[in-house]
Amino acid sequence: MSSNHRNKRNGTKTSAFGSPGRIGHDSSSFYASRLYEGLPKENKVKYLENPVPANCLDKIFCKTSENMEELPDNSIHLMVTSPPYNVGKVYDENLTMNEYRAFLKRVWSETKRVLVPGGRACINIANLGRKPYIPLHTFIIEDMLDLGFLMRGEVIWNKASSSSPSTAWGSWLSAQNPTLRDIHEYILIFSKDIFSRGNQHHKKSTITRDEFLEFTKSVWTFSAESARKVGHPAPFPVELPYRLIQLYTFKEDIVLDPFVGSGQTAIAAIKTGRHYVGYDTNEEYVKLAERRIEGFSRAFKSLKLFKPEKQALLSNK
Repeated sequence: MSSNHRNKRNGTKTSAFGSPGRIGHDSSSFYASRLYEGLPKENKVKYLENPVPANCLDKIFCKTSENMEELPDNSIHLMVTSPPYNVGKVYDENLTMNEYRAFLKRVWSETKRVLVPGGRACINIANLGRKPYIPLHTFIIEDMLDLGFLMRGEVIWNKASSSSPSTAWGSWLSAQNPTLRDIHEYILIFSKDIFSRGNQHHKKSTITRDEFLEFTKSVWTFSAESARKVGHPAPFPVELPYRLIQLYTFKEDIVLDPFVGSGQTAIAAIKTGRHYVGYDTNEEYVKLAERRIEGFSRAFKSLKLFKPEKQALLSNK
């Protein structure tokens, strides 16, 4: 019997040159290789889920997320956020890189505490600067791995034509010092302890076939959000948390945003039938988020009385 025939019957195995077949693929030899030495590994922990107190659900707290004492251990199913960039915007502090990373790491540590086993943490981040370029996403990956998070992958968010029409080319039509113009951001995706949420057959997924095929790609293309329209200096579009919520949670799960800003994550949670918890230290932005959430909730409830095609009007906003 030929080796090709055996592979078709029994599935493929990792070889020195890889393998094009993925159905029934045995990759155990690859993951047992020394390449994985020193990286976080799955902890075979029992799935545990504690309830969030009712008075803390669907609420935004005006305080730092470095201490989320309102949330029990193992109670949150998904964290989605975009941290402040520490570059002099009105809500940023002027921290050194080490201070900035230490601050974020305290938030990521609290996030790990409150996530259920297999719960996901998704961080939207843009890199900064040119002289030199600051690869913030690599620093966050390093700190998350140091905390024991398991990295699932990263999405490149291609903002395409909605990106700022930068003309900072550096040396125009010259090799002396040309400058790259970013039209992308990163979405870094991690799990706590284990990759799977365990036995969740009693819960309902709401993602459609077409959404699943699109959202599991590693490059997403959709427009950025207008800061002027939203009233916040750095909002991400609702589409971003919407995709992550649909892909990584079940209906009625709880979504956390430790830097909730204008409330985009909370709006996406309402839109998908999930609960939310948010944190922000800026009282003005907490009030903005609450107004936007209240307005969306009223409109969403009223449209539920109509046919699905009319509900789509709100979904596309």
